[in-house]
Amino acid sequence: MERALFVRHGESVYSVRARVNGDPTVACGLTELGRQQSEQLGERLTGEPIELCVVTEFPRTQETADLALGDRKIPRLVLADLNDPFYGAFEGGPLAEYRRWAATHGPEDVPPGGGETRVAIATRYVRGFETILGREEGTILVVCHSLPIAFALASADGRGPRAKMPLITPAEPHVLYADQLAQAVTRLGAWTRKPVYT
Repeated sequence: MERALFVRHGESVYSVRARVNGDPTVACGLTELGRQQSEQLGERLTGEPIELCVVTEFPRTQETADLALGDRKIPRLVLADLNDPFYGAFEGGPLAEYRRWAATHGPEDVPPGGGETRVAIATRYVRGFETILGREEGTILVVCHSLPIAFALASADGRGPRAKMPLITPAEPHVLYADQLAQAVTRLGAWTRKPVYT
């Protein structure tokens, strides 16, 4: 990999209602605006020499990729390690409630209902980033979710995870070169072994 273009999926029917969805079997496609955002993303990516498109198990990432890439014959890789978190009892509920819980609990605390800890989430994100780094393709489009992108950008910039990470704008590309993504893997991996919010 030479560089990765990280993109959050277009607006979904859950994100417009500010609700969480960490179960890929739950129907949660794009809104009309989300489809428009994905098509506009495709226009921005027209000149990019994309050789591989990574998506998650969630249909909203796959729909975004389909609309953005159109009839371009680009191989796909479904990478479950970059899935949205499993939210436990918060599944389907307001994002604000989950973010309030996360802000008042530590990174190793298990959300009610057997959700994923922040450490578990970050650990699989590291695996996902390592998979991308190990690919032979030069330019890789990664259509995923807000949290893995926020973790990658912060870690590449030398910052550790926080209890409340910034939300990433839908359908906006964020470029990380191989050395930057490697830095993110190193920093985030170290954080999972000694998880303290910054």
